[in-house]
Amino acid sequence: MVLNARHPSTLRCAPSVASAALLLCLAATTGCQQQHGADVVASVNGKAIGRSDLDRAFTDAQRNKQDPQPETEEQGKSDRLTLLRSLIDGEIIQQRAAKMNLTATNEEVDAKLTEMKSRYTEEQFAEVLKESGRSLDEVRRDLRKQITLDKLLNKEINSKINVTDAEVSGFFNAHKAEFNLIEDKLHLAQIVVTSQPVQQAGTANLQGSKATTDVDARKKIATLKAQLDSGADFASVAANYSEDPQTAPNGGDMGFVAASQLRQDPLVFEAVSKLRAGENSAVLPIVPPGARQPIGYAMYRLIAREAAGQRDLSNPAVQQSIRDQLRSTREQLLKGAYLEIVRDQAKVDNYYAEEIFKTGSAQ
Repeated sequence: MVLNARHPSTLRCAPSVASAALLLCLAATTGCQQQHGADVVASVNGKAIGRSDLDRAFTDAQRNKQDPQPETEEQGKSDRLTLLRSLIDGEIIQQRAAKMNLTATNEEVDAKLTEMKSRYTEEQFAEVLKESGRSLDEVRRDLRKQITLDKLLNKEINSKINVTDAEVSGFFNAHKAEFNLIEDKLHLAQIVVTSQPVQQAGTANLQGSKATTDVDARKKIATLKAQLDSGADFASVAANYSEDPQTAPNGGDMGFVAASQLRQDPLVFEAVSKLRAGENSAVLPIVPPGARQPIGYAMYRLIAREAAGQRDLSNPAVQQSIRDQLRSTREQLLKGAYLEIVRDQAKVDNYYAEEIFKTGSAQ
């Protein structure tokens, strides 16, 4: 079945005048709606989604905006509708996983939480929770949902994806020009510390010891450099302490950066150009164009260097790049198809959408 365009109680309207009944039910939803409280905005197979869940999702979305602008009432409602669709999809997935006995266990949640807390002292973790606006129970809930989702996708999708050598070869032959580098590229990772506000990317990316002044930033980057000099793993330090929300979750990995792009910052270009694979740069100030004072500090690690010229299929890095790209593309396609399937099998009531429609059509 498809997601309901009307409330299920319309089925109780007189079948001999179905069309007229549908219009009546849309015009007077109080007479045909299933009873539900004002604190419920939707239900999935009878499981309620609370207005508080939608409010929290909306607050998080506003907090994560780079430049939040004042919204009109209509834009706010539109954003909430989009977020509610995501909450509905999430509940569908969680219920699907439960039917397949794939819900994350308490042991799995505890292990993930322990891994997360290992990055901080107890005091730091408490402060991180406070800054994120989440309680420990909410963190555990979010971890359970994420682990459950990963288990479901691994079983239903990832385990079914196979990229053959023939497909890799075919892709290379069809896109050979893309593997002809016109300039050198450097595979870099970074650790960034700034005195600027950092947008939180979610519970899984909580950041500790956030520097709030230039003095704090210099102290923090010096501490991190000391850890690296003592043999600490660059990726682990970046994942735990870097303040760049885009690269920190991936251990600071920036991917391959073209030499021409690096030359736009002569200080960084000079520093990384001297590195050999596996070496780290000194601490470098981050100074935006036109600014006189640094807004933070960074360290870079050279992972690999790709010289200009045609790369051959015999290059393991080329093969892995193609394989990853094909797998990612296939994974996204299958995930989209899978979500459509489980949506069609769910019984969904979107009371918030009905509320907006009723209010708007009455004006």
